[in-house]
Amino acid sequence: MRRKGGPYKKKVVDDREDKAVEIEGIVKVVLAGTMFKVELQSGHEVLAHISGKMRKRFIRLVVGDRVRMEMSPYDTTKARITFRIG
Repeated sequence: MRRKGGPYKKKVVDDREDKAVEIEGIVKVVLAGTMFKVELQSGHEVLAHISGKMRKRFIRLVVGDRVRMEMSPYDTTKARITFRIG
């Protein structure tokens, strides 16, 4: 016999401590395949790629642009560019 109501929905709570770290930097080198070398305020350089929403909206980045990035706390050499500040 079938129960009335919709299927059982599992409640998901996202309390992870390994969330991405947001950081700002300046684009120093434009590489092939929407990859960039970005210099952080501390002087370190990371390899960054554009997020999917920026690709979808054709946001262009050039050398000297300030960008906001998301970086994994486990691999601090790579990042995802999420916003162009200017």
